[in-house]
Amino acid sequence: MSEHAPSPDSRAFALQLQALAAEMNLLGHDFAAGQGLHTTDVQALLAIVRSATAEGDPGMTPGRLRSELALTSGAVSACLDRLERAGHVERSRDEADGRQVRIRHRPGAAQLAGSWFRPVAERTERVRAEFGPEEQAVVSRFLARITEELEGLRIERRTPGAGTH
Repeated sequence: MSEHAPSPDSRAFALQLQALAAEMNLLGHDFAAGQGLHTTDVQALLAIVRSATAEGDPGMTPGRLRSELALTSGAVSACLDRLERAGHVERSRDEADGRQVRIRHRPGAAQLAGSWFRPVAERTERVRAEFGPEEQAVVSRFLARITEELEGLRIERRTPGAGTH
């Protein structure tokens, strides 16, 4: 085997990561279907909730949502319209800068998502508890690093003029 060819273990590992990503994606699809939403709407709602819980985050704007989800302005507007009609978000003018629109999730949206995804968290905790602190630290470091790398790749690919990898 050449030094760049993946080993059988790395192939199996990649397949396990793909299976995990697929299951997480399917859970998100099921949540969307259960709420009568598009999967893009759920991604938007999750981004809005994450923004609200991030320390020092001024809150989500339509432009930032457009950038994060790689959508057109029209698609973001349609998505926000659907989320607003469903009672999950509200848009308001920024108090400091009236030209800026801020998007906030309504209290019921976080509770709804929480109730749907709580069993995911419970099962994650059950599996996490099977590993000792040192193993958890390694897994946590791996997940943080792979997330950073994949985020970097996504950003590179979205950057005009950047080559594909």
